[in-house]
Amino acid sequence: MSFSAYSKEFTENMYTTVENQFITKYLPQADGDAVRAYLYGLYLCGCKDDFDARAMAKLLKIPYERIREIFGFWEECDLVRILSQDPLFVEYLPVSSTAGKPKPVRAEKYSQFNRELLKQLQKAGKDFKPYEHQRILEFLENYPMEQQAFLLISEYCMKKDGDKLSSQHILNKAKKLCAEHKYTYEQVEQELADFNENERALSRIYSLLGVYKKPQESDYAYLEKWQEAGMDQGAVFACASALKKGSLSTLDALVGELLEKGITGEKQAKEYLTLREKKAELVFAIGRKLGIRIQNPRAYIEEYAEKWLERGYEAESLIKIASFCFKLGYDFQGMDGFLGSLYESGIVDEEGVAAYLTNREKQLKLLQSLQSVCGVIKKTTSALDMIAAWKSWEFSDRMILEAAKRSAGASAPLSYMNKLLSEWKRTNVKEISEIPERTALAQGQARNTQRRTDFKSEAEIAADLRGEREHYYAVLRQKAQERAESNRRIAESDKAFSQSDSLIKRKEIELARAEVFSPAAAEALRKELTVAKEQRRAALKKLSLSEADLTPEYQCSKCSDTGFLPDGRACDCYPAKQ
Repeated sequence: MSFSAYSKEFTENMYTTVENQFITKYLPQADGDAVRAYLYGLYLCGCKDDFDARAMAKLLKIPYERIREIFGFWEECDLVRILSQDPLFVEYLPVSSTAGKPKPVRAEKYSQFNRELLKQLQKAGKDFKPYEHQRILEFLENYPMEQQAFLLISEYCMKKDGDKLSSQHILNKAKKLCAEHKYTYEQVEQELADFNENERALSRIYSLLGVYKKPQESDYAYLEKWQEAGMDQGAVFACASALKKGSLSTLDALVGELLEKGITGEKQAKEYLTLREKKAELVFAIGRKLGIRIQNPRAYIEEYAEKWLERGYEAESLIKIASFCFKLGYDFQGMDGFLGSLYESGIVDEEGVAAYLTNREKQLKLLQSLQSVCGVIKKTTSALDMIAAWKSWEFSDRMILEAAKRSAGASAPLSYMNKLLSEWKRTNVKEISEIPERTALAQGQARNTQRRTDFKSEAEIAADLRGEREHYYAVLRQKAQERAESNRRIAESDKAFSQSDSLIKRKEIELARAEVFSPAAAEALRKELTVAKEQRRAALKKLSLSEADLTPEYQCSKCSDTGFLPDGRACDCYPAKQ
């Protein structure tokens, strides 16, 4: 026996320490009598008074047998160890996070809970396996969540998941709320109200995007991301409406684009998206005219379209300019340079652009005629400018073509034509009948030709042969292209062909956009495009034409009448001189 002890008065002023693990993990799942008995027993551990279990039962007004049941429960929780049943004597153990989990689950404790859960499952047409029920009861034993709060979670998940409901999803949701210290019915009800509001928002977004599924747990992260960035919900809806088809990932990219520009409000978003849609449609239309397939219009909008529109060019004018630039073999960069020269010349309004293009079309048509006469001439703006100069000298097309005939075989046909026409201008020659038999230039050319004939070097001979070869292939290509253009004019005069051809062009643009913004819709558009192409083939068949008739049919399939194979070698289709 110790030589010293606390007095009764001293112990009354001391404290009994209760570990937080007991309060958070065990107290919520124990009834009031069990908690009272545990705490009073813990208090008695610090006292040396003779006080047995029966005395405690009498003091607490709890039957002795009930006291024995209570400490049996705490032993199952590894909080006490019963050293003797009669008389009852227990040893208190420390509360530990790695031990102390309830062992067997007492069914009577959860009888009402099990009935309510079973009703929910029957209503939802679901059934959990015995082990799934066991996991749920183990959760309630180990976490301080109210049973009614858990039932609220299970009801929410059943409505939300439908046929995909699983016990694990319910448990995951409950554990997540416990991690956020939300244990009571009121706390869980408030949290699920917020979830329901976000669920409605996601459902509307899905509807706008044409997505037919219920919101998934991971999808809520997008809403949180946009909310944290300051984006109004109405602005997000506007983005989804603008896309029409797609996924949350493509929507996130568009929302990010608006955020980059500092747009967060619904009104600003709608204005920006309306303008963006018009610019995107313009870029797709220009790309189609230039023969370029556009994947993502944003880069073309920012680099080209916005600049052209800011300079005052109308969308219709830009499409007409693109159609003309295609004939010159230009891409977006080439068209940008072409527009730069127009802008420097003060040609901006629709009327001015139309007049300019009309003149250029006439010049281009004449240039194509010159190509058939004197060989390869590149289609460039400088060549067209030269024709414009000749027309300003008041030369007719017949005179210009006559000059081309006399320039055939020259190493630089345009340069020789320019010299010839400038001499006729100087001598005031306006008609073919007025052309002298031997002009100074012609005489010089004849002397040079004679000299070259008598004393040609190998390089000169090779140059002459190359010129002849280029002229031969230029004529072949010109004929093939003219046949194709003639066939297309015949086809375009047919209403069925025109309608199906326009539909194909529209669907190609829609498909290009869908492949970037809404891949899910791309397959349906491909099928529509296939149907439209079949309709166009049927229309051509009635006209005794085929798709192949609309493209140049070159005599040589190996070199396409260019004289050169893809690897750069000369083609063997050039006829040998006899």
